[in-house]
Amino acid sequence: MRFIKKIDIFILKAYSLLFVGTFFICLFIFMMQFMWRYVDELIGKGLTLDVLAHFFYYAGLTLMPMSLPLAILLASLITFGNLGERFELLSMKAAGIPLVRILRPLIIFNSLLCVGSFYFQNVTGPDAQKKLSTLVYSMKQKSPELEIPEGIFYSEIPGYNIFVEEKGKENGMLYGVMIYSTTDGYEDAQIVLADSAELQTTADEKHLMLTLYAGERFRNMQAQGNMMARTNVPYMRETFIKEIDLIPFDSNFDMMDANLFSRNAQTKNLKEIEAGIDSLEHRSDSTGRALFSYLQNSTYRRRTGVKKEDSLKIINQTVSFDTVYSKLSTEQQQNIMRSAMQKSTVATNEYEFRGLISKDIDQSMRTHWVEWHKKFTLSLACLFFFFIGAPLGAIIRKGGLGVPVVVSVAIFIFYYIVNVSGEKMAKSGEWVPWFGEWLSSMVLCPIGIFLTYKANKDSAVFNIEAYVSVIRRILGLRLSRHIARKEVIIHDPDYPATKAGLNELATDWQHYAQKVNLRRPPSYIRIFFRNIDDKEAMALNERMESLITILSNSRDAAILDTLNKFPIISVHAHTRPFHNYKWNIVLGIVFPLGVFFYFRIWIYRLRLYKDISQIRKCCGLIAGRIDKILQTEQQ
Repeated sequence: MRFIKKIDIFILKAYSLLFVGTFFICLFIFMMQFMWRYVDELIGKGLTLDVLAHFFYYAGLTLMPMSLPLAILLASLITFGNLGERFELLSMKAAGIPLVRILRPLIIFNSLLCVGSFYFQNVTGPDAQKKLSTLVYSMKQKSPELEIPEGIFYSEIPGYNIFVEEKGKENGMLYGVMIYSTTDGYEDAQIVLADSAELQTTADEKHLMLTLYAGERFRNMQAQGNMMARTNVPYMRETFIKEIDLIPFDSNFDMMDANLFSRNAQTKNLKEIEAGIDSLEHRSDSTGRALFSYLQNSTYRRRTGVKKEDSLKIINQTVSFDTVYSKLSTEQQQNIMRSAMQKSTVATNEYEFRGLISKDIDQSMRTHWVEWHKKFTLSLACLFFFFIGAPLGAIIRKGGLGVPVVVSVAIFIFYYIVNVSGEKMAKSGEWVPWFGEWLSSMVLCPIGIFLTYKANKDSAVFNIEAYVSVIRRILGLRLSRHIARKEVIIHDPDYPATKAGLNELATDWQHYAQKVNLRRPPSYIRIFFRNIDDKEAMALNERMESLITILSNSRDAAILDTLNKFPIISVHAHTRPFHNYKWNIVLGIVFPLGVFFYFRIWIYRLRLYKDISQIRKCCGLIAGRIDKILQTEQQ
């Protein structure tokens, strides 16, 4: 018997083609979002195509683990939505193939993707993240591309503000040039005015050669001492026909050392992260021991030559500090206060400095733990999203790029918010790292199990009326009757017999209310620890519904209107919370919940008492109306 069946090949073929397409779509979306984060800092740098190619390559590698779960979710939704829409999934189930068997090849496939994602994050991802961080930092440090605009001051060259009135489009000359230079400091600022200028780059691309024509240079004569005290500051005026200035401006792209980011937790694999955590724990212990030694150091204490026993005797004596302090001279008091302030300031600064060191170590340790757990959670998200997407697609039965895209984006946004919130809480120290990072997995796993179970049982998960019915039962709400006049009536009701039945029903309901005494508080033991049904109320309600069904064939509008006023009775709501006897016992033992349901049942008993009054009233109204109908027929 072959392990791989034709149905497996069919499912894998339908899924794999969609997975490849959705993966590259998701990766492109994430890359665009990543690029927009740095577009303001990287634009206008004159970067070459090979640098940009490296940037997008490493960015794509780092974003692949995040794109993979979304691609799996979208591909599984579309695949099983298409199968359900074309009734292929229904045909497989009709042939006796359960949904779990249909999912088997994709479970194996996505398990391999989960393992591959973990391997990628542990081996390839850290190196790609290190190179990407180095490249981004180098791109930020690169000088911007020189492009001097017209009519405004250009300040991208350090120490220079250049104003150009007009630029020659054919020869590249600059006309109406004004330069404000502070390269030698603000005290020795220079202003250069030139009729025209020419700007070129040197051969090594580390300087700009600015050739000025027909201009003047104004320079402050730096004064000795305080210049601000002088009212008139002399300046030097220089006229030139042609002058060449060399301006330092490195336009080359220099790659930074990759070891600059080697301590970042994102650039480490599992073993390196564990080694980094051990190193951080050692540093934390060393910092604590150093602080303890500092506090125990004898140089920190005040050396007065007084022994410990003498100090205790002085403390135990009833000597007022204010009395001793008042006997000192003013100079001694000031010296004491000054010395105390100095010591307290030194101690405070020392504690704050060591506190900052400990805080940085703890922050780095939490970040390392978060990255350690993230390699597992991000890999397992591939499986979780598959067990959400595949059953959901089988339930929705909508293929294409419409509903599946909307649903998958909504689910992924929910996952992203939970994941980012947990990661932020873990890094800030409000939650432990493992809980903050595994929170999203703890949320996704039950959802995947629930949807897989419902899809395998062909349950209607999105039946809104069922959920509304549950909410109504929880809140104690109920529906109203809507009996309308029928267009075709074959048999009219037997009014005399129906009247007798209504009178008898009203009398029986009255006897029931007097016997049960619904206004009295119920017994706590009877509710939770005795599985007893109110069979009398069930029989009366069945008789009432039977009479309402008979009278619904009436042609009289008054009778139909009165029938709609009959209440819909829940015959079990006033007896016990659940039909399951064990659940009732649990609620009775858990006292706070038991008290809540006890008062809830009491409310249902009072409501049933009011419903009985309404039933008797409606029975009387219909009986009176039947008398009028019978009298009219006799006449």
